[in-house]
Amino acid sequence: MSKSGTIGWVLFLAAVGAAGYFGWQKYTDNKLAAEAAQKRAAVRPAVPVKIAPVEKADFPVYLTGLGTVQAFNTVQVRTRVDGEITRIAFKEGQFVKAGDTLVEIDPRPYQAALNQANAKKAQDEANLANANLDLQRYTKLGEFATRQQLDTQRSTVAQLTAQIAADDAAIFNAKTQVDYATVKSPIDGVVGLRQVDVGNIVNASAQTAIVSITQVEPITVIFTAPEEQLPDIKAALKVAPPKTIALSTDGKRVLSTGTLALINNQVDTTSGTIRLKAVFDNKDHALWPGQSVSTRLLVRTLHDATVVPDDAVQHGTDGLYAFSVNQDNKAELRKIKVSQSIDGKSVIDEGLSPGQQVITAGQYKVSPGTLVTTAVASTDQPKDQLRPKVTQE
Repeated sequence: MSKSGTIGWVLFLAAVGAAGYFGWQKYTDNKLAAEAAQKRAAVRPAVPVKIAPVEKADFPVYLTGLGTVQAFNTVQVRTRVDGEITRIAFKEGQFVKAGDTLVEIDPRPYQAALNQANAKKAQDEANLANANLDLQRYTKLGEFATRQQLDTQRSTVAQLTAQIAADDAAIFNAKTQVDYATVKSPIDGVVGLRQVDVGNIVNASAQTAIVSITQVEPITVIFTAPEEQLPDIKAALKVAPPKTIALSTDGKRVLSTGTLALINNQVDTTSGTIRLKAVFDNKDHALWPGQSVSTRLLVRTLHDATVVPDDAVQHGTDGLYAFSVNQDNKAELRKIKVSQSIDGKSVIDEGLSPGQQVITAGQYKVSPGTLVTTAVASTDQPKDQLRPKVTQE
């Protein structure tokens, strides 16, 4: 073999040896890296999460909607006599009771008419007394008085008696006019802005009211419900007036609690809704006429329902799911079906059972099989924090 051939083989063997060495080195490095990763995975810390128990409880089913507060009664106060206003006895926005004086109108013309009627009655009573005396005289005369004189006197007595009855009616009417000169509140309620001032002349024929009064104790809320819910509402109303809650428009604060009073006599064919009327005591005046409110109508109660906090319900591409925690403190993914949700609680129809623990916070760090460390989530919720929500399957 020539010298150049020998050198070629030497170089070839050196290249093969170098390639083998570097290949072995790479394999060793990869193996060590994999072992290190496995060790790191083995000692990976547990993910901190909050959990809550799956409970069995009675769950109220509310029908939510929007409504408008209306006064139980509204009165436009008008005068029933003509005259000058001499006194206004109320303050705008004041709460008045039935019978309280609102306005006084100059009563002198009506008092004069009453005095005149009283005087007329006194005159007729005097004439009647004289006529009775004459009748007694004619009766005592016997045959010395003609039959015509006796009958005429009896007729005079009857006429004067009837005249006194007419005088009584005239006096009653005059007293009524005097009473009308003092305008009084016909109901308990809150007075609005007055439309007249002292010194104004008012007329019974005028269309402008002196003031309006709205009754706010009790008060009503008119709201609507889908016609599909009408059977449930009627069924609840047959048992007892269903509980109705009025809330602020954002649904976060309870304003008052009352009961459903009636269902309107027909469905609105344009919107497919039925109007409902609820009554509230409203002793604290939390509801005010014209105010917009959110409403909740209790239509039924689900007994022994499976309930979890809303925070446990997650939305995925395949539908709703929740993470439960098993005895090994590992997360398990559960596909669920939710039928009702309100006040931070959801009813689970499928996927979970009472007694299980579900993750309510920290889900974004969790996947199936993840080891978790748990803390019990607080179930306290502000009483005025009510968040209505209905989850569709």
